[in-house]
Amino acid sequence: MPSGFKASGIRAGLKASGKPDLALLLAPEGAICVGTFTQSLVRAACVELCIDRLKTNAGSARAVLINSGQANACTGERGLLDSVCATNALAEQLGLCPEEVLICSTGVIGEVIPLEKLISGLDPLVKELSDCGGSAAATAILTTDLVEKQIAYETYLDGRRICIGGMAKGSGMIHPNMGTMLGYITCDAGVSSETWTAMVHRVIERSFNSITVDGDTSTNDAFIAFTAGLPLAHQHLDTLEVGLTLTAQHLAKAIARDGEGANCLLEVKVLGAETDSSARIIARIICSSSLVKTAINGCDPNWGRIIAAAGRAGVFFLPKKLSLWVGTYQLIKGGEPLQFDRKAVSVYMKQQMNGAYLNDDSVSIILKVGDGAGAAKAWGCDLSDQYVRINADYTT
Repeated sequence: MPSGFKASGIRAGLKASGKPDLALLLAPEGAICVGTFTQSLVRAACVELCIDRLKTNAGSARAVLINSGQANACTGERGLLDSVCATNALAEQLGLCPEEVLICSTGVIGEVIPLEKLISGLDPLVKELSDCGGSAAATAILTTDLVEKQIAYETYLDGRRICIGGMAKGSGMIHPNMGTMLGYITCDAGVSSETWTAMVHRVIERSFNSITVDGDTSTNDAFIAFTAGLPLAHQHLDTLEVGLTLTAQHLAKAIARDGEGANCLLEVKVLGAETDSSARIIARIICSSSLVKTAINGCDPNWGRIIAAAGRAGVFFLPKKLSLWVGTYQLIKGGEPLQFDRKAVSVYMKQQMNGAYLNDDSVSIILKVGDGAGAAKAWGCDLSDQYVRINADYTT
């Protein structure tokens, strides 16, 4: 954990499974907080509360309470009252103002929080707070995830250790327009609110806004980033942003890799676009294509699906300038298909799929669309019949 931050995670009885389901992240005094949230018009009460408190407090917050098992979305006035009650009770436990406490919920839409169980869990949750509590918190926020998602990077700047830590959860209902299902970053470098806000928003575009699993945006998407510490000299801000990007991209790729029913990570890199933004749009459309995702699952080098997806991205390019690679195998050059060893490409895809959850498990697609300077990456996963089975029985 970055210096000054504490976390905890416990079993509060919110999940029928009995697994950990309540987490807490506590930032030191004077922390700067930036939050980005779902752009869906249908959003949970916790999202409304976070947005309101961050706006009222001008980005000042100290704690985030996270419950797993119930999304508390589409639960009417009760949903908001429960969120307020939970955060007010935690604020009293921590000796904070209620406006300094945020809440995030994840789970089944339409289900309310078992508030009595949550309130009863606050005392042990606070007692478990520790600067080594990150793993417990990262476990307690999971729902259909198969693995916990956390990472930390550190370096030395201005003669002192700087650390950036992060955790996230997400496996299904992932096609964010702001961040991920739930994601949190902490940093122990002191920067201004304006600098931190701009930095976080740039990083989000290169990470959480560049992933997809199933094309569905959640009602509860939230990404919250804290920073607090001794002031960092201006000349080190670029290095800090590199670390922030590494942290966010690791978490974002971990979500895509852990997509419901998925066997591998899909990485799409688009080159030669007019702008990075245009390249990112094309890459994300390819990653979200059901036909591309099923071809990856079947280890089928069906390049027609890839360029067809690129063509409907709404970004202009000349088809005669397209070049395409799957792994190291080039399939198209100058808009013309090449003769290639279809079996060899299929074997490459199969090998990558067999390396699930390892660093080399991604199927790589590179698409060059022109001669521009714009470039970007997006990440997704294959689409298997297991995704249908998981989600067909999700509430029954």
